[in-house]
Amino acid sequence: MTITSYNINGLRSAISKGFMDWLNTEQFDIVCLQEIKALPQDIPLLELEAMGYQHHWHTAEKKGYSGLLTLSKQKPDNVVAGCGMEKYDREGRILRTDFGDWTLLNCYFPSGTTGEERQTFKMEFLDDFFRWVQELKKERPQLIVVGDYNIAHTEQDIHNPKSNKNSSGFLPEERAWMTKWLENGFTDAFRHKHPDEQEYSWWSFRANARANNKGWRIDYQSVTDGLAARIIDARQLTTVMHSDHCPVWMEIDL
Repeated sequence: MTITSYNINGLRSAISKGFMDWLNTEQFDIVCLQEIKALPQDIPLLELEAMGYQHHWHTAEKKGYSGLLTLSKQKPDNVVAGCGMEKYDREGRILRTDFGDWTLLNCYFPSGTTGEERQTFKMEFLDDFFRWVQELKKERPQLIVVGDYNIAHTEQDIHNPKSNKNSSGFLPEERAWMTKWLENGFTDAFRHKHPDEQEYSWWSFRANARANNKGWRIDYQSVTDGLAARIIDARQLTTVMHSDHCPVWMEIDL
Protein backbone atom coordinates (compact mmCIF):
# COMPACT_ATOMS: atom_id res chain seq x y z
CA MET A 1 0.00 0.00 0.00
CA THR A 2 1.40 3.38 -0.99
CA ILE A 3 0.05 6.41 0.86
CA THR A 4 1.12 9.87 -0.30
CA SER A 5 0.29 13.08 1.55
CA TYR A 6 0.71 16.46 -0.14
CA ASN A 7 -0.08 20.04 0.89
CA ILE A 8 -0.92 21.17 -2.61
CA ASN A 9 -1.38 24.90 -1.76
CA GLY A 10 -4.24 25.30 -4.22
CA LEU A 11 -5.35 22.34 -6.33
CA ARG A 12 -6.28 24.41 -9.37
CA SER A 13 -2.84 26.02 -9.32
CA ALA A 14 -1.18 22.59 -9.00
CA ILE A 15 -3.23 21.21 -11.92
CA SER A 16 -1.94 24.10 -14.07
CA LYS A 17 1.60 22.91 -13.17
CA GLY A 18 1.10 19.30 -14.31
CA PHE A 19 -0.29 17.70 -11.16
CA MET A 20 -2.76 15.43 -12.99
CA ASP A 21 -0.10 14.00 -15.32
CA TRP A 22 2.16 13.31 -12.32
CA LEU A 23 -0.68 11.62 -10.41
CA ASN A 24 -1.58 9.46 -13.41
CA THR A 25 2.05 8.39 -13.86
CA GLU A 26 2.60 7.48 -10.20
CA GLN A 27 -0.66 5.59 -9.52
CA PHE A 28 -0.45 5.68 -5.71
CA ASP A 29 -3.02 3.62 -3.79
CA ILE A 30 -4.08 6.59 -1.63
CA VAL A 31 -3.36 10.31 -1.98
CA CYS A 32 -4.24 12.77 0.79
CA LEU A 33 -4.25 16.41 -0.29
CA GLN A 34 -4.32 19.39 2.06
CA GLU A 35 -4.98 23.09 1.46
CA ILE A 36 -6.87 22.31 -1.74
CA LYS A 37 -8.63 25.72 -1.75
CA ALA A 38 -11.21 24.30 -4.17
CA LEU A 39 -14.67 22.74 -4.46
CA PRO A 40 -15.53 19.54 -6.37
CA GLN A 41 -17.02 21.54 -9.25
CA ASP A 42 -13.66 23.32 -9.73
CA ILE A 43 -11.77 20.09 -10.50
CA PRO A 44 -11.79 17.63 -13.47
CA LEU A 45 -13.39 14.81 -11.46
CA LEU A 46 -13.84 12.58 -14.50
CA GLU A 47 -10.06 12.56 -14.96
CA LEU A 48 -9.55 11.45 -11.36
CA GLU A 49 -12.20 8.76 -11.76
CA ALA A 50 -10.60 7.57 -15.02
CA MET A 51 -7.38 7.01 -13.01
CA GLY A 52 -9.41 4.74 -10.71
CA TYR A 53 -9.70 7.10 -7.74
CA GLN A 54 -12.61 7.45 -5.36
CA HIS A 55 -12.67 11.07 -4.12
CA HIS A 56 -13.79 12.29 -0.71
CA TRP A 57 -13.85 15.94 0.33
CA HIS A 58 -13.90 18.15 3.40
CA THR A 59 -14.00 21.75 2.22
CA ALA A 60 -13.86 24.93 4.29
CA GLU A 61 -16.82 27.29 4.65
CA LYS A 62 -14.62 30.15 3.45
CA LYS A 63 -14.15 29.95 -0.30
CA GLY A 64 -10.59 29.45 -1.57
CA TYR A 65 -9.30 28.45 1.87
CA SER A 66 -7.92 25.28 3.46
CA GLY A 67 -9.80 22.02 2.71
CA LEU A 68 -8.95 18.36 2.22
CA LEU A 69 -9.32 15.74 -0.50
CA THR A 70 -8.62 12.02 -0.06
CA LEU A 71 -8.20 9.96 -3.23
CA SER A 72 -8.21 6.17 -2.93
CA LYS A 73 -8.22 3.25 -5.37
CA GLN A 74 -10.11 1.19 -2.78
CA LYS A 75 -13.56 2.29 -1.64
CA PRO A 76 -13.54 3.23 2.07
CA ASP A 77 -16.00 1.47 4.37
CA ASN A 78 -16.72 4.73 6.16
CA VAL A 79 -16.00 8.42 5.53
CA VAL A 80 -16.33 11.17 8.16
CA ALA A 81 -15.66 14.81 7.29
CA GLY A 82 -14.62 16.67 10.43
CA CYS A 83 -14.15 15.82 14.08
CA GLY A 84 -17.38 17.20 15.52
CA MET A 85 -15.75 20.43 16.75
CA GLU A 86 -17.32 23.23 14.74
CA LYS A 87 -14.50 25.78 14.93
CA TYR A 88 -12.17 23.30 13.20
CA ASP A 89 -14.73 21.62 10.96
CA ARG A 90 -15.74 24.92 9.35
CA GLU A 91 -12.09 25.25 8.22
CA GLY A 92 -11.91 21.76 6.65
CA ARG A 93 -9.09 20.31 8.77
CA ILE A 94 -9.75 16.58 9.43
CA LEU A 95 -11.04 13.93 6.99
CA ARG A 96 -11.39 10.32 8.16
CA THR A 97 -11.58 7.24 5.95
CA ASP A 98 -11.87 3.67 7.30
CA PHE A 99 -10.56 0.69 5.33
CA GLY A 100 -11.29 -2.62 7.03
CA ASP A 101 -9.62 -2.63 10.45
CA TRP A 102 -7.51 0.52 9.94
CA THR A 103 -8.32 4.22 9.73
CA LEU A 104 -6.66 7.06 7.85
CA LEU A 105 -6.86 10.68 8.99
CA ASN A 106 -6.01 13.31 6.38
CA CYS A 107 -5.21 16.46 8.39
CA TYR A 108 -4.29 20.09 7.87
CA PHE A 109 -3.16 21.59 11.18
CA PRO A 110 -3.57 25.37 11.57
CA SER A 111 -0.65 27.71 10.96
CA GLY A 112 0.26 30.34 13.53
CA THR A 113 2.37 32.50 11.25
CA THR A 114 -0.18 35.31 10.80
CA GLY A 115 -0.14 36.44 14.41
CA GLU A 116 -1.01 35.79 18.03
CA GLU A 117 -4.70 35.04 17.46
CA ARG A 118 -4.00 32.22 15.02
CA GLN A 119 -1.11 30.91 17.14
CA THR A 120 -3.54 30.62 20.07
CA PHE A 121 -6.03 28.85 17.76
CA LYS A 122 -3.28 26.47 16.65
CA MET A 123 -2.35 25.54 20.23
CA GLU A 124 -6.03 24.97 21.08
CA PHE A 125 -6.34 22.74 18.02
CA LEU A 126 -3.28 20.71 19.04
CA ASP A 127 -4.69 20.04 22.50
CA ASP A 128 -8.20 19.26 21.25
CA PHE A 129 -6.91 17.06 18.43
CA PHE A 130 -4.65 15.11 20.79
CA ARG A 131 -7.57 14.32 23.12
CA TRP A 132 -9.90 13.48 20.21
CA VAL A 133 -7.40 11.07 18.64
CA GLN A 134 -6.71 9.33 21.96
CA GLU A 135 -10.46 8.61 22.19
CA LEU A 136 -10.68 7.52 18.53
CA LYS A 137 -7.73 5.18 19.10
CA LYS A 138 -9.77 3.20 21.65
CA GLU A 139 -12.35 2.47 18.95
CA ARG A 140 -9.95 2.27 15.97
CA PRO A 141 -6.51 1.21 17.33
CA GLN A 142 -4.85 0.99 13.88
CA LEU A 143 -4.56 4.65 12.91
CA ILE A 144 -2.52 6.46 10.27
CA VAL A 145 -2.47 10.25 10.66
CA VAL A 146 -1.02 12.07 7.65
CA GLY A 147 -0.82 15.67 6.58
CA ASP A 148 0.63 19.09 7.16
CA TYR A 149 1.25 19.34 10.93
CA ASN A 150 2.85 22.79 10.57
CA ILE A 151 5.52 21.81 13.13
CA ALA A 152 9.20 20.97 12.62
CA HIS A 153 9.82 18.57 15.49
CA THR A 154 13.59 18.64 16.08
CA GLU A 155 16.65 20.58 14.96
CA GLN A 156 17.16 17.80 12.41
CA ASP A 157 13.88 18.84 10.75
CA ILE A 158 14.75 22.47 9.96
CA HIS A 159 17.61 24.09 8.05
CA ASN A 160 18.41 26.81 10.60
CA PRO A 161 17.15 25.96 14.09
CA LYS A 162 18.96 28.80 15.87
CA SER A 163 17.46 31.66 13.86
CA ASN A 164 14.00 30.04 13.92
CA LYS A 165 13.72 29.33 17.64
CA ASN A 166 11.03 32.03 17.97
CA SER A 167 9.25 31.20 14.71
CA SER A 168 5.77 29.67 14.63
CA GLY A 169 6.19 26.06 13.59
CA PHE A 170 9.36 25.66 15.66
CA LEU A 171 8.30 27.11 19.00
CA PRO A 172 9.24 25.11 22.11
CA GLU A 173 5.58 24.48 22.98
CA GLU A 174 4.82 23.18 19.48
CA ARG A 175 7.84 20.89 19.51
CA ALA A 176 6.87 19.68 23.01
CA TRP A 177 3.42 18.79 21.67
CA MET A 178 5.05 16.77 18.88
CA THR A 179 7.20 14.92 21.43
CA LYS A 180 4.08 14.19 23.49
CA TRP A 181 2.29 12.93 20.35
CA LEU A 182 5.13 10.52 19.56
CA GLU A 183 5.38 9.36 23.17
CA ASN A 184 1.68 8.51 23.34
CA GLY A 185 1.19 5.79 20.79
CA PHE A 186 2.46 7.18 17.48
CA THR A 187 5.55 6.58 15.32
CA ASP A 188 6.95 9.09 12.78
CA ALA A 189 7.26 6.88 9.68
CA PHE A 190 10.14 8.74 8.04
CA ARG A 191 12.19 9.08 11.22
CA HIS A 192 11.50 5.41 12.07
CA LYS A 193 13.09 4.28 8.80
CA HIS A 194 15.71 7.05 8.48
CA PRO A 195 16.73 8.19 11.98
CA ASP A 196 19.74 10.23 10.83
CA GLU A 197 18.67 11.67 7.49
CA GLN A 198 17.72 15.28 6.81
CA GLU A 199 14.93 15.77 4.29
CA TYR A 200 12.49 18.66 4.11
CA SER A 201 8.88 18.93 2.93
CA TRP A 202 8.35 22.72 2.77
CA TRP A 203 10.42 25.70 1.58
CA SER A 204 9.66 29.40 1.78
CA PHE A 205 9.05 31.17 -1.53
CA ARG A 206 11.57 33.77 -0.37
CA ALA A 207 15.33 33.97 -0.97
CA ASN A 208 15.55 31.00 -3.34
CA ALA A 209 15.03 28.70 -0.35
CA ARG A 210 14.07 25.61 -2.32
CA ALA A 211 16.98 25.80 -4.74
CA ASN A 212 19.30 26.10 -1.72
CA ASN A 213 17.37 23.39 0.19
CA LYS A 214 16.73 25.70 3.14
CA GLY A 215 13.57 23.92 4.23
CA TRP A 216 11.47 22.54 7.06
CA ARG A 217 10.00 19.08 7.56
CA ILE A 218 6.44 19.86 8.65
CA ASP A 219 4.47 17.17 6.78
CA TYR A 220 4.24 13.77 8.47
CA GLN A 221 2.92 10.24 8.28
CA SER A 222 2.32 9.04 11.84
CA VAL A 223 1.23 5.46 12.47
CA THR A 224 0.08 3.90 15.72
CA ASP A 225 3.01 2.06 17.27
CA GLY A 226 1.50 -1.35 16.46
CA LEU A 227 1.78 -0.56 12.72
CA ALA A 228 5.39 0.69 12.85
CA ALA A 229 6.91 -2.70 12.01
CA ARG A 230 4.82 -2.78 8.83
CA ILE A 231 6.38 0.39 7.35
CA ILE A 232 8.47 -0.62 4.33
CA ASP A 233 9.81 2.88 3.61
CA ALA A 234 8.94 6.57 3.89
CA ARG A 235 10.37 9.54 2.02
CA GLN A 236 9.91 13.16 1.00
CA LEU A 237 9.49 13.36 -2.80
CA THR A 238 11.59 16.51 -2.97
CA THR A 239 11.85 16.74 -6.78
CA VAL A 240 8.06 17.06 -7.22
CA MET A 241 7.15 20.74 -7.60
CA HIS A 242 3.49 21.75 -7.82
CA SER A 243 3.50 23.60 -4.47
CA ASP A 244 5.75 25.15 -1.83
CA HIS A 245 5.52 21.71 -0.16
CA CYS A 246 6.56 18.40 -1.65
CA PRO A 247 4.65 15.11 -1.29
CA VAL A 248 5.55 12.76 1.57
CA TRP A 249 5.30 9.09 0.64
CA MET A 250 5.03 5.87 2.60
CA GLU A 251 4.85 2.23 1.65
CA ILE A 252 3.28 0.06 4.33
CA ASP A 253 2.15 -3.56 4.46
CA LEU A 254 -1.52 -3.44 5.48
